[in-house]
Amino acid sequence: MHTILIVDDEPNYQIVLSEILKDEGYEVFTANSGLAGLPIVYSTDLDLVLSDMKMPGMDGIAFLEKIKEYNKELPVILITAYAEVEKAVEAMRLGAFTYLAKPFSNQQLLAGVRKAIEHYGLIREIRRLRDEATPRSGFGGMIGKSPSMRAVYQLIEKVAPTPSSVLITGESGTGKELVARAIHNHSPRRDAPFISVNCAALSEHLLESELFGHEKGAFTDAVVMRKGRFELADTGTLFLDEVGEMPPQLQAKLLRVLQDKSFERVGGNATLQVDVRILAATNKELKDEVDKGHFREDLYYRLNVIHIHLAPLRERVDDIPALVSHFIEKNSRSLGRPLDISPEALRLLISLPWEGNVRELENTIERAAILCNSDRIEPEDVQPDSSQLVNAHEWSTGLELNQFIPDNLSLAEVLNGIEERLVRKALDDTGYVQARAAEQLGITKSLLQYKMKKYNLQRRKK
Repeated sequence: MHTILIVDDEPNYQIVLSEILKDEGYEVFTANSGLAGLPIVYSTDLDLVLSDMKMPGMDGIAFLEKIKEYNKELPVILITAYAEVEKAVEAMRLGAFTYLAKPFSNQQLLAGVRKAIEHYGLIREIRRLRDEATPRSGFGGMIGKSPSMRAVYQLIEKVAPTPSSVLITGESGTGKELVARAIHNHSPRRDAPFISVNCAALSEHLLESELFGHEKGAFTDAVVMRKGRFELADTGTLFLDEVGEMPPQLQAKLLRVLQDKSFERVGGNATLQVDVRILAATNKELKDEVDKGHFREDLYYRLNVIHIHLAPLRERVDDIPALVSHFIEKNSRSLGRPLDISPEALRLLISLPWEGNVRELENTIERAAILCNSDRIEPEDVQPDSSQLVNAHEWSTGLELNQFIPDNLSLAEVLNGIEERLVRKALDDTGYVQARAAEQLGITKSLLQYKMKKYNLQRRKK
């Protein structure tokens, strides 16, 4: 919903303009002077100011100058008498979007309002794209031609033109947000905003405000009215990353938006309508979370209309050479020098497990590009830190392997056996609290979950 401030010292004219704009679905604030209007400008997320030129205390020109000092991009339309047209033209030189000379028709008013709001929306979108990194062309920067990735591309092409919700699953670092951006960029909503929010990064209170916005005074720090991500994404796409971490209370509110396309800001009574496509992502098994009672079943089926799963990098090693080439080229540009990789280093990269997936590979190449002694990345440039190797050597020097390892076991069997025991012990020590167990082992929670699944280490029900 777009928000407009009307400033006019004539009450009847103020009422008429308000009713016309409200009938068109706009949210309207009013003030009877520039001085009364300024606090609203400072405290409200406005899309347009509609102001009379001639007012007591502070005229339209002075009011315009104050607005531009605060937000030079916020559009202002000035309403003038016919005799003030020259003054209005001067106001446009000072930053007014346009002017309306009395008398004007409803059609002229609405056309000017729509044009100003569209212009401001475009400015906001450009600003957002600059701040958040512009979505890349094609499939949003996804690289790979393995069968699993080709299947993902085909799904994107099929689902993108539809309004259906999509649930994107996969381990951390597999590129779930890239898939979401690709769906948006290939959809009819491509020219509208793509807004993302990480549901795991904020507390329940902050997440609710972030998603749905809040009214001024809704809570202690709510000193201004603020639109939430749903409003900002209106007519576009909202990407809910790590949706499995969303608290139950917000799950219910999200379900309502999906069903009715309506919500209220925190601390507000007005019901707002939005047209938003929902894309969600998680590294959890949401069906398991439903079975445990941690995630609403009705919400799960609302989100999981279309399911796209991203395989971990270790299951699509054919894509590693292309990814390595891409990341080397990227770092060559950023560092301003040509870079290459030796065949030996590439073979090493292909052989590693990449438990952090594509993100880990990208970070490894970036580090190697910075630290390598020449323009060629060698195997030693992608090895673990030397301190870790030294510690491991010191620990292992005095071991007598034949005391506890049978001679007939392979290296993989030995390592898997040790790893399973360590993971099991960490889980037992922490009462199967995964975050604490992961911390004890020095690994991420998602990696712990992978190893638990690998070794079938689920807590037995009493």
